[in-house]
Amino acid sequence: MSTHETLMAFYPSLTDKGRDEGQIALALKHSIAEKAAASRDTNARFFAEQADVLLAAAQSLAQVYRNGGRLFTMGNGGSSCDASHIAVEFVHPVTAGRPALAATSLVADLAMISAVGNDLGFDHIFVRQLIAHARPGDALIGVSTSGGSANLIAAFAKAKEIGIVTIGLAGGDGGRMASSGDVDHMLIVPSISIHRIQECHVAAYHILWDLVHTLLAEDRGSSAKGA
Repeated sequence: MSTHETLMAFYPSLTDKGRDEGQIALALKHSIAEKAAASRDTNARFFAEQADVLLAAAQSLAQVYRNGGRLFTMGNGGSSCDASHIAVEFVHPVTAGRPALAATSLVADLAMISAVGNDLGFDHIFVRQLIAHARPGDALIGVSTSGGSANLIAAFAKAKEIGIVTIGLAGGDGGRMASSGDVDHMLIVPSISIHRIQECHVAAYHILWDLVHTLLAEDRGSSAKGA
């Protein structure tokens, strides 16, 4: 089916010369309602299925911070924006009273990415940075809607060699990220829609951030009680 045919299948009223502007607006509003419902349904199913994984990921990441470790994040395209968003959330918490936690987005250094991509290939852009900066006991979050990004797969493999806690966010069946054996905590959105997957990813890493801070706050509270 061509792009035009696909568009017309979703919005047949756009080419129906007999319909007025009001009818077209109603059809588009119906589409909005359908997409919003699909987003809610996907979100609800994702968190129902993945709550245990999300909690385990938060517990592992909290332990990384307890031990003085750091978080690294990575992704491509729209997921690179998510990777940067995650790092910002941890370094610059928006909730008063929550401490800054060390986090670095591996997509932030364009000079490094272009140098490694040009000299060694795009598959190495995250691996080289992990070799230079990561240490055993750190954490790595990788975001990919397909779960099949070769540079993320390579970075997760290197992370396991180094001794890094690994967390993956993907969609569909999780792709190669899920089957690689190199991801400790794999959060998979049950959808093939890139938009629905991305929406769940945003909610997931916001909740992950909140859980990590909650766990660390409980540590501080326990220490104060024992003093």
